[in-house]
Amino acid sequence: MKNRIKILLVAGARPNFIKISSVYKELKKIHRFRPIIVHTGQHYDVDMSDIFFRQLQLPKPDIFLGIGSGTHGEQTGKLMIAFERICAKENPDLVIVVGDVNSTVGCALVAAKMNTRVAHVEAGMRSFDRTMPEEINRVLTDHIADFLFTTCEDANSNLRREGIPKHKIFFTGNVMIDTLLQYRKCAQQSKILTTLQFKKNNKIQKYAVVTLHRPSNVDDPVTLRRILYALNAIAKKVPVVFPMHPRTIKNIERYKLGRTVHYISKVPLPQLVWKESPLLAIPPLGYLDFLNLISHATLVLTDSGGIQEETTILRIPCLTIRSNTERPITIKEGTNLLVGSDRDQIVKTAFKVLRQGVVRKRRPRYWDGRAAQRITKILLEKL
Repeated sequence: MKNRIKILLVAGARPNFIKISSVYKELKKIHRFRPIIVHTGQHYDVDMSDIFFRQLQLPKPDIFLGIGSGTHGEQTGKLMIAFERICAKENPDLVIVVGDVNSTVGCALVAAKMNTRVAHVEAGMRSFDRTMPEEINRVLTDHIADFLFTTCEDANSNLRREGIPKHKIFFTGNVMIDTLLQYRKCAQQSKILTTLQFKKNNKIQKYAVVTLHRPSNVDDPVTLRRILYALNAIAKKVPVVFPMHPRTIKNIERYKLGRTVHYISKVPLPQLVWKESPLLAIPPLGYLDFLNLISHATLVLTDSGGIQEETTILRIPCLTIRSNTERPITIKEGTNLLVGSDRDQIVKTAFKVLRQGVVRKRRPRYWDGRAAQRITKILLEKL
Protein backbone atom coordinates (compact mmCIF):
# COMPACT_ATOMS: atom_id res chain seq x y z
CA MET A 1 0.00 0.00 0.00
CA LYS A 2 1.40 3.39 -1.00
CA ASN A 3 2.55 6.01 1.50
CA ARG A 4 2.84 3.55 4.37
CA ILE A 5 6.04 3.82 6.39
CA LYS A 6 7.94 0.53 6.19
CA ILE A 7 9.77 -0.34 9.41
CA LEU A 8 12.09 -3.30 9.87
CA LEU A 9 11.98 -4.40 13.51
CA VAL A 10 15.08 -6.48 14.27
CA ALA A 11 15.37 -9.16 16.95
CA GLY A 12 18.06 -11.76 17.42
CA ALA A 13 18.13 -13.04 21.01
CA ARG A 14 15.69 -13.89 23.78
CA PRO A 15 15.67 -10.44 25.47
CA ASN A 16 15.08 -8.85 22.04
CA PHE A 17 11.89 -10.85 21.55
CA ILE A 18 10.51 -9.53 24.84
CA LYS A 19 11.44 -5.94 23.92
CA ILE A 20 10.00 -5.92 20.41
CA SER A 21 6.69 -7.37 21.61
CA SER A 22 5.15 -4.13 22.88
CA VAL A 23 6.77 -2.01 20.15
CA TYR A 24 5.40 -4.20 17.35
CA LYS A 25 1.90 -4.21 18.81
CA GLU A 26 1.84 -0.41 19.15
CA LEU A 27 3.16 0.10 15.62
CA LYS A 28 0.46 -2.22 14.28
CA LYS A 29 -2.22 0.06 15.74
CA ILE A 30 -1.12 2.89 13.43
CA HIS A 31 -2.34 2.38 9.86
CA ARG A 32 0.44 4.60 8.54
CA PHE A 33 3.10 2.15 9.77
CA ARG A 34 3.96 -1.19 8.23
CA PRO A 35 6.16 -3.05 10.75
CA ILE A 36 8.09 -6.09 9.50
CA ILE A 37 9.72 -8.44 12.00
CA VAL A 38 13.22 -9.59 11.10
CA HIS A 39 14.53 -12.51 13.15
CA THR A 40 18.28 -12.76 12.63
CA GLY A 41 18.51 -16.25 14.11
CA GLN A 42 21.26 -15.31 16.55
CA HIS A 43 19.39 -17.47 19.09
CA TYR A 44 17.48 -20.26 17.43
CA ASP A 45 16.18 -23.27 19.21
CA VAL A 46 12.65 -23.95 20.39
CA ASP A 47 13.29 -23.04 24.03
CA MET A 48 15.21 -19.85 23.33
CA SER A 49 13.21 -18.51 20.38
CA ASP A 50 10.02 -20.06 19.01
CA ILE A 51 8.26 -20.37 22.36
CA PHE A 52 8.75 -16.66 23.04
CA PHE A 53 7.00 -15.68 19.82
CA ARG A 54 4.06 -17.93 20.67
CA GLN A 55 3.71 -16.83 24.28
CA LEU A 56 4.17 -13.14 23.48
CA GLN A 57 1.49 -13.46 20.78
CA LEU A 58 3.83 -12.27 18.07
CA PRO A 59 3.31 -13.44 14.49
CA LYS A 60 5.79 -15.68 12.78
CA PRO A 61 8.72 -13.46 11.74
CA ASP A 62 8.28 -12.01 8.26
CA ILE A 63 11.98 -12.54 7.57
CA PHE A 64 14.33 -15.10 9.11
CA LEU A 65 18.06 -14.73 8.43
CA GLY A 66 19.20 -17.99 10.06
CA ILE A 67 22.58 -16.65 11.20
CA GLY A 68 23.18 -19.09 14.06
CA SER A 69 26.12 -19.13 16.44
CA GLY A 70 29.79 -18.34 15.82
CA THR A 71 32.54 -16.00 16.94
CA HIS A 72 31.63 -12.34 17.28
CA GLY A 73 33.30 -11.50 13.98
CA GLU A 74 31.84 -14.46 12.12
CA GLN A 75 28.32 -13.92 13.46
CA THR A 76 28.31 -10.16 12.89
CA GLY A 77 29.76 -10.50 9.39
CA LYS A 78 27.20 -13.12 8.33
CA LEU A 79 24.25 -11.13 9.61
CA MET A 80 25.48 -7.91 7.96
CA ILE A 81 25.75 -9.65 4.59
CA ALA A 82 22.29 -11.15 4.96
CA PHE A 83 20.66 -7.98 6.31
CA GLU A 84 22.15 -5.83 3.55
CA ARG A 85 20.34 -7.99 1.01
CA ILE A 86 17.08 -7.58 2.94
CA CYS A 87 17.45 -3.81 3.10
CA ALA A 88 18.23 -3.63 -0.64
CA LYS A 89 15.10 -5.65 -1.38
CA GLU A 90 12.70 -4.04 1.11
CA ASN A 91 14.00 -0.45 0.98
CA PRO A 92 12.72 0.37 4.50
CA ASP A 93 12.08 3.86 5.81
CA LEU A 94 13.36 2.94 9.26
CA VAL A 95 15.22 0.11 10.99
CA ILE A 96 14.53 -0.40 14.70
CA VAL A 97 17.09 -2.32 16.74
CA VAL A 98 16.83 -3.17 20.43
CA GLY A 99 19.28 -4.00 23.18
CA ASP A 100 22.98 -4.71 22.78
CA VAL A 101 23.58 -8.01 20.99
CA ASN A 102 25.53 -8.54 17.75
CA SER A 103 22.30 -8.33 15.75
CA THR A 104 21.76 -4.83 17.19
CA VAL A 105 25.03 -3.29 16.04
CA GLY A 106 25.34 -5.30 12.80
CA CYS A 107 21.93 -4.35 11.46
CA ALA A 108 22.26 -0.75 12.62
CA LEU A 109 25.56 -0.42 10.76
CA VAL A 110 24.13 -1.86 7.55
CA ALA A 111 21.14 0.50 7.67
CA ALA A 112 23.27 3.55 8.37
CA LYS A 113 25.61 2.79 5.45
CA MET A 114 22.57 2.45 3.18
CA ASN A 115 21.29 5.87 4.35
CA THR A 116 18.33 4.35 6.16
CA ARG A 117 17.35 5.91 9.46
CA VAL A 118 17.98 3.85 12.60
CA ALA A 119 16.14 3.83 15.92
CA HIS A 120 17.78 2.25 18.97
CA VAL A 121 15.44 1.12 21.73
CA GLU A 122 17.24 0.92 25.09
CA ALA A 123 19.89 3.46 24.12
CA GLY A 124 22.45 5.07 26.41
CA MET A 125 23.13 2.21 28.80
CA ARG A 126 26.76 2.04 29.88
CA SER A 127 28.71 -0.35 32.08
CA PHE A 128 31.94 1.54 31.23
CA ASP A 129 33.59 -1.84 30.77
CA ARG A 130 35.00 -2.17 27.27
CA THR A 131 35.91 -5.82 27.87
CA MET A 132 32.19 -6.60 27.52
CA PRO A 133 31.17 -7.20 23.88
CA GLU A 134 27.75 -5.75 24.74
CA GLU A 135 29.32 -2.45 25.74
CA ILE A 136 31.00 -2.11 22.35
CA ASN A 137 27.69 -2.91 20.67
CA ARG A 138 25.84 -0.31 22.76
CA VAL A 139 28.30 2.52 22.12
CA LEU A 140 28.58 1.92 18.37
CA THR A 141 24.83 1.56 17.88
CA ASP A 142 24.10 4.79 19.75
CA HIS A 143 26.54 6.76 17.60
CA ILE A 144 24.93 5.35 14.46
CA ALA A 145 21.29 5.86 15.42
CA ASP A 146 19.02 8.75 14.47
CA PHE A 147 16.47 8.09 17.23
CA LEU A 148 17.75 7.06 20.66
CA PHE A 149 14.99 5.86 23.00
CA THR A 150 16.19 5.65 26.60
CA THR A 151 14.90 3.89 29.71
CA CYS A 152 16.21 6.28 32.39
CA GLU A 153 17.80 9.67 33.03
CA ASP A 154 21.23 8.07 33.52
CA ALA A 155 21.14 6.92 29.91
CA ASN A 156 20.27 10.45 28.74
CA SER A 157 23.28 11.82 30.63
CA ASN A 158 25.59 9.19 29.14
CA LEU A 159 24.54 10.09 25.61
CA ARG A 160 24.88 13.84 26.13
CA ARG A 161 28.33 13.33 27.66
CA GLU A 162 29.40 11.42 24.52
CA GLY A 163 28.29 14.31 22.31
CA ILE A 164 25.03 12.85 20.98
CA PRO A 165 22.81 15.78 19.89
CA LYS A 166 19.90 16.40 22.26
CA HIS A 167 17.35 16.32 19.45
CA LYS A 168 18.13 12.63 18.88
CA ILE A 169 17.53 11.58 22.51
CA PHE A 170 14.05 10.63 23.73
CA PHE A 171 13.32 9.47 27.27
CA THR A 172 10.47 6.99 26.75
CA GLY A 173 10.79 4.35 29.47
CA ASN A 174 11.36 0.61 29.46
CA VAL A 175 9.66 -1.58 26.84
CA MET A 176 10.71 -4.76 28.67
CA ILE A 177 8.55 -3.60 31.57
CA ASP A 178 5.67 -2.97 29.14
CA THR A 179 5.73 -6.67 28.32
CA LEU A 180 6.13 -7.77 31.94
CA LEU A 181 3.14 -5.74 33.08
CA GLN A 182 1.05 -6.95 30.16
CA TYR A 183 1.74 -10.65 30.79
CA ARG A 184 2.21 -10.76 34.56
CA LYS A 185 -1.36 -11.87 35.25
CA CYS A 186 -1.26 -14.44 32.47
CA ALA A 187 2.00 -15.84 33.84
CA GLN A 188 0.25 -16.68 37.11
CA GLN A 189 -1.54 -19.48 35.24
CA SER A 190 1.81 -21.24 34.73
CA LYS A 191 2.21 -24.61 36.46
CA ILE A 192 5.98 -24.29 36.88
CA LEU A 193 5.84 -23.84 40.67
CA THR A 194 3.80 -27.01 41.04
CA THR A 195 6.08 -28.88 38.65
CA LEU A 196 9.14 -27.89 40.67
CA GLN A 197 7.31 -28.68 43.92
CA PHE A 198 7.61 -25.14 45.23
CA LYS A 199 3.83 -24.87 45.50
CA LYS A 200 1.90 -27.37 47.59
CA ASN A 201 -1.62 -26.97 48.99
CA ASN A 202 -1.66 -23.39 47.64
CA LYS A 203 1.38 -22.51 49.73
CA ILE A 204 4.64 -21.39 48.10
CA GLN A 205 7.89 -22.27 49.83
CA LYS A 206 11.06 -20.21 49.78
CA TYR A 207 13.39 -20.80 46.85
CA ALA A 208 16.03 -19.01 44.78
CA VAL A 209 16.46 -18.73 41.01
CA VAL A 210 19.75 -18.49 39.12
CA THR A 211 20.57 -17.52 35.53
CA LEU A 212 24.11 -17.40 34.19
CA HIS A 213 25.29 -16.95 30.61
CA ARG A 214 27.85 -14.15 30.18
CA PRO A 215 31.21 -15.25 28.74
CA SER A 216 33.10 -13.59 31.61
CA ASN A 217 31.30 -15.92 34.02
CA VAL A 218 30.84 -19.17 32.12
CA ASP A 219 33.76 -19.36 29.66
CA ASP A 220 36.51 -19.31 32.28
CA PRO A 221 36.67 -22.61 34.23
CA VAL A 222 38.05 -21.01 37.40
CA THR A 223 35.33 -18.36 37.54
CA LEU A 224 32.56 -20.80 36.66
CA ARG A 225 33.71 -23.27 39.32
CA ARG A 226 33.86 -20.49 41.92
CA ILE A 227 30.30 -19.38 41.14
CA LEU A 228 28.93 -22.93 41.15
CA TYR A 229 30.51 -23.57 44.55
CA ALA A 230 28.84 -20.40 45.85
CA LEU A 231 25.48 -21.53 44.48
CA ASN A 232 25.89 -24.91 46.15
CA ALA A 233 26.55 -23.19 49.46
CA ILE A 234 23.35 -21.15 49.05
CA ALA A 235 21.45 -24.32 48.13
CA LYS A 236 22.20 -25.65 51.63
CA LYS A 237 19.98 -22.86 52.96
CA VAL A 238 17.24 -22.73 50.35
CA PRO A 239 16.39 -24.76 47.22
CA VAL A 240 17.98 -23.19 44.13
CA VAL A 241 16.64 -23.74 40.61
CA PHE A 242 18.88 -22.95 37.67
CA PRO A 243 17.25 -22.64 34.19
CA MET A 244 20.44 -23.18 32.26
CA HIS A 245 21.51 -21.38 29.11
CA PRO A 246 22.89 -23.70 26.37
CA ARG A 247 26.29 -21.96 26.60
CA THR A 248 26.44 -22.70 30.33
CA ILE A 249 25.45 -26.34 29.89
CA LYS A 250 28.14 -26.76 27.26
CA ASN A 251 30.86 -25.30 29.47
CA ILE A 252 29.85 -27.23 32.58
CA GLU A 253 30.25 -30.39 30.52
CA ARG A 254 33.46 -29.12 28.90
CA TYR A 255 35.11 -28.33 32.23
CA LYS A 256 33.79 -31.49 33.91
CA LEU A 257 31.79 -29.59 36.52
CA GLY A 258 28.69 -31.76 36.21
CA ARG A 259 28.93 -32.96 39.82
CA THR A 260 28.26 -29.42 41.06
CA VAL A 261 24.69 -29.45 39.69
CA HIS A 262 21.77 -31.85 39.63
CA TYR A 263 20.67 -31.56 35.99
CA ILE A 264 17.40 -32.79 34.59
CA SER A 265 16.94 -32.69 30.85
CA LYS A 266 13.16 -32.39 30.60
CA VAL A 267 10.50 -30.23 32.26
CA PRO A 268 7.86 -31.09 33.25
CA LEU A 269 8.67 -34.46 34.72
CA PRO A 270 6.17 -37.06 35.85
CA GLN A 271 7.70 -36.73 39.31
CA LEU A 272 10.54 -34.50 40.40
CA VAL A 273 12.66 -35.71 43.31
CA TRP A 274 14.64 -32.97 45.03
CA LYS A 275 17.86 -34.00 46.68
CA GLU A 276 18.65 -32.49 50.06
CA SER A 277 19.03 -28.72 49.48
CA PRO A 278 20.02 -29.20 45.82
CA LEU A 279 21.19 -26.90 43.09
CA LEU A 280 18.76 -28.07 40.42
CA ALA A 281 19.62 -27.24 36.81
CA ILE A 282 16.80 -27.40 34.27
CA PRO A 283 16.50 -26.51 30.56
CA PRO A 284 15.61 -22.94 29.53
CA LEU A 285 12.03 -21.91 30.27
CA GLY A 286 9.50 -20.04 28.18
CA TYR A 287 8.68 -16.45 29.03
CA LEU A 288 5.52 -17.10 31.05
CA ASP A 289 7.00 -19.94 33.11
CA PHE A 290 10.11 -17.92 33.87
CA LEU A 291 8.16 -14.78 34.75
CA ASN A 292 6.05 -16.77 37.19
CA LEU A 293 9.14 -18.42 38.64
CA ILE A 294 10.96 -15.18 39.45
CA SER A 295 7.74 -13.44 40.58
CA HIS A 296 7.53 -15.74 43.61
CA ALA A 297 11.23 -16.24 44.31
CA THR A 298 12.80 -15.31 47.63
CA LEU A 299 16.02 -14.41 45.83
CA VAL A 300 17.29 -14.19 42.24
CA LEU A 301 20.96 -14.44 41.24
CA THR A 302 21.84 -13.47 37.68
CA ASP A 303 24.26 -11.90 35.23
CA SER A 304 21.40 -10.82 32.95
CA GLY A 305 20.61 -7.15 32.43
CA GLY A 306 16.92 -7.64 31.78
CA ILE A 307 16.37 -9.69 34.92
CA GLN A 308 17.82 -6.84 36.99
CA GLU A 309 15.00 -4.71 35.61
CA GLU A 310 12.27 -7.31 35.98
CA THR A 311 13.11 -8.03 39.62
CA THR A 312 13.06 -4.30 40.35
CA ILE A 313 9.44 -4.09 39.21
CA LEU A 314 8.54 -7.36 40.91
CA ARG A 315 10.30 -6.20 44.11
CA ILE A 316 12.32 -9.42 44.30
CA PRO A 317 15.86 -9.21 45.76
CA CYS A 318 18.42 -9.62 42.96
CA LEU A 319 22.13 -10.35 43.27
CA THR A 320 23.98 -9.54 40.06
CA ILE A 321 27.02 -11.75 39.55
CA ARG A 322 29.05 -9.03 37.87
CA SER A 323 31.37 -6.25 39.01
CA ASN A 324 29.42 -3.59 37.09
CA THR A 325 26.04 -2.95 35.54
CA GLU A 326 24.76 -0.79 32.71
CA ARG A 327 21.52 -0.49 34.72
CA PRO A 328 22.54 1.44 37.87
CA ILE A 329 18.93 2.58 38.32
CA THR A 330 18.13 -0.97 39.46
CA ILE A 331 20.54 -0.40 42.36
CA LYS A 332 19.49 3.18 43.16
CA GLU A 333 15.73 2.62 42.87
CA GLY A 334 15.37 -1.13 42.60
CA THR A 335 16.23 -4.34 44.41
CA ASN A 336 19.59 -5.05 42.77
CA LEU A 337 22.95 -5.60 44.50
CA LEU A 338 26.28 -6.16 42.72
CA VAL A 339 28.23 -9.08 44.18
CA GLY A 340 30.86 -9.87 41.54
CA SER A 341 32.06 -13.45 41.04
CA ASP A 342 33.84 -13.95 44.37
CA ARG A 343 32.49 -17.04 46.11
CA ASP A 344 32.54 -15.61 49.64
CA GLN A 345 30.94 -12.32 48.63
CA ILE A 346 28.11 -14.07 46.77
CA VAL A 347 27.39 -16.39 49.69
CA LYS A 348 27.69 -13.69 52.38
CA THR A 349 25.32 -11.33 50.56
CA ALA A 350 22.85 -14.08 49.70
CA PHE A 351 22.64 -15.22 53.33
CA LYS A 352 22.10 -11.63 54.47
CA VAL A 353 19.30 -11.11 51.92
CA LEU A 354 17.67 -14.40 52.91
CA ARG A 355 17.60 -13.15 56.51
CA GLN A 356 16.65 -9.51 55.93
CA GLY A 357 15.41 -9.12 52.35
CA VAL A 358 15.89 -6.06 50.13
CA VAL A 359 12.98 -3.68 49.77
CA ARG A 360 12.63 -0.81 47.33
CA LYS A 361 9.22 0.78 46.87
CA ARG A 362 9.94 3.36 44.19
CA ARG A 363 9.21 2.44 40.60
CA PRO A 364 11.60 4.10 38.11
CA ARG A 365 10.03 6.89 36.10
CA TYR A 366 8.24 5.75 32.91
CA TRP A 367 8.53 2.07 33.86
CA ASP A 368 4.75 2.10 33.68
CA GLY A 369 3.77 -0.06 30.70
CA ARG A 370 3.53 2.81 28.20
CA ALA A 371 7.07 3.07 26.82
CA ALA A 372 6.12 1.60 23.43
CA GLN A 373 3.24 4.05 23.17
CA ARG A 374 5.65 6.94 23.66
CA ILE A 375 8.04 5.52 21.07
CA THR A 376 5.26 5.10 18.52
CA LYS A 377 3.97 8.63 19.11
CA ILE A 378 7.44 10.10 18.56
CA LEU A 379 7.97 8.11 15.35
CA LEU A 380 4.56 9.20 14.06
CA GLU A 381 5.50 12.85 14.65
CA LYS A 382 9.03 12.63 13.25
CA LEU A 383 8.75 10.32 10.23
